[in-house]
Amino acid sequence: MAAHGYHGKTLDIDLTTGSFVSNVIDEEVLRHHIGGSGLGVRLLLDREAHRHEPFNSKSTIGFIFSPLVGSPLTTSAKFAVVSRSPLTMRFNDSLASSRFAINGKRTGHDAIMITGACETPSIIVVDESEVSLLSAEAIWGMTIPDSEQWLLDTYGDDYSAAVIGPAGENQVRFATISHDGRHAGRGGSGAILGSKNIKAILVRGSQRCEWADETGLVNYAKQLSKASFGPATAKYRELGTASNLLVFNRMNCLPTRNFTAGSMEGSESLSPQQLQLAHDKVQVSCAACTIGCTHIYGKRSGTSGTRIEYENIFALGPLCGITNQDTVIQASQLCDNFGMDTISVGGTIAFAMECAERGYLDDTLLRFGNDERLLQLIPQIAHRTEMGALLANGSKSVAMEIGQDTIDFAPQVKGMEIPGYEPRALQTMALGFAVGARGADHNRSGAYEVDFSEQVDRKRADITAAALAIETEDKAAVIDSLILCKFLRGVFDDLHAAAADMLNLVTGWDINRDEIIESAKRIIDLKKQFNILAGWSPEEDTLPKRMLQTALADDPDASLSEETLQMLVKAYNRGRGWTDDGFLQSTTVHEV
Repeated sequence: MAAHGYHGKTLDIDLTTGSFVSNVIDEEVLRHHIGGSGLGVRLLLDREAHRHEPFNSKSTIGFIFSPLVGSPLTTSAKFAVVSRSPLTMRFNDSLASSRFAINGKRTGHDAIMITGACETPSIIVVDESEVSLLSAEAIWGMTIPDSEQWLLDTYGDDYSAAVIGPAGENQVRFATISHDGRHAGRGGSGAILGSKNIKAILVRGSQRCEWADETGLVNYAKQLSKASFGPATAKYRELGTASNLLVFNRMNCLPTRNFTAGSMEGSESLSPQQLQLAHDKVQVSCAACTIGCTHIYGKRSGTSGTRIEYENIFALGPLCGITNQDTVIQASQLCDNFGMDTISVGGTIAFAMECAERGYLDDTLLRFGNDERLLQLIPQIAHRTEMGALLANGSKSVAMEIGQDTIDFAPQVKGMEIPGYEPRALQTMALGFAVGARGADHNRSGAYEVDFSEQVDRKRADITAAALAIETEDKAAVIDSLILCKFLRGVFDDLHAAAADMLNLVTGWDINRDEIIESAKRIIDLKKQFNILAGWSPEEDTLPKRMLQTALADDPDASLSEETLQMLVKAYNRGRGWTDDGFLQSTTVHEV
């Protein structure tokens, strides 16, 4: 029998044969990997998912829940989608919040693992422990909102749905999986479902987990909810993550025009203060969340509005040389409707804009600041038509196609486009990007927190940054396995002790903070192990040459050499107990 908080089972679905089976997960595996990303990488390794190309029918994609899902703890209605990424060919874990997490776990499983492929467009329906495959012909080609409405009208609201849009159907390598207006966004998980001819997954169930100490858990949840209203989350509650834009612009760490500068004149027009002067705004919360940081603009009668966050403003705005509010909102909505990661869309288009300005692409309209061309390209990418057929594979692929040393300024690490943090001005974050298991990612590292603190000189990184980057990455691994919202990081005085307390109240275990720390290190090791088995090499742990050979044009003090970055990478690897070039030692290799 599994510990409280878990069902102790995976649901394994083979689309090729149409068969499914529930498999037991040992309690030791659950305890050592917790749930979410940690359990996800363990399950992928167990199924040797690293052996198969992402679009191969034998590839595996998993929807992983956690022991906290369904509990009264705030922000706990989250799930992880894990796979080998079609964008990077490395490990990928995308996290999201929605009722899908709650209903998915109520099917009686801690994970739903999918392999194989259907011959025709299909919908997976998981009802309790039963699985059926139904036709998706009626909604194949529909946008995300239209697909979700059709599913709601057809099956009712007691199901929760995870859906792909046209981008996923056309295997755009940064296509998302969407649900309740949220997205499992980065790395192309939506494209994997598209390659398997799966338009949607519907889940419904009534199997609830019990809690080991229900009274204690309720009391803890009340304290946590109260703490979530404190100063650590106040800014995001009031203004959303878009409030970062002006701060980053003042600090010269707002990536502009494909990372050629760290600030942009006119970017104040995209601040939340200015956005809400011109556009209707409503504020909503994710499922089971007390923070309420989601800000939706342009929501009028008959329209759904557009969720605006820092990352889509930066990527579809300043990164492309654009500051027009209407353009950025419309571009964001197009990405949401078609099911695409806004960071990769903006990063790839910004790169293409620079290539066109340099004469490497024959497109006289493709220029920084051309609002109309940006809006034209997004549907072209989603449908792989015209210029979009090239851009749909991401900036690294575009650079390899063009040649001409354009890879030197393609804004990616391991194939994943860099988020809105200028590495030369935030050098601990630069290290986090370089060594990230799924490529350039601010959510799996969180090293920007170090750069914004007094612990380091953010423009002059030294060896101390490596240990601090490891610490933030370990904390992220814990949060992503529990799974909780990253905005709670500032709420806990001691995250590892708090994680142990929550797990013990839920499961009845006697975990302490040291065991949580060991679990975090184990999870990071397993992600590295997956990547090594999938073909990783040390040369991948770097940044584009532009960021290692030139200072920021508008901030000459922001300069990062290749020697400095590699010194940081070596210190990071040693701090992890790996070899200097990043391979696992025999003592850190985990049996597959």
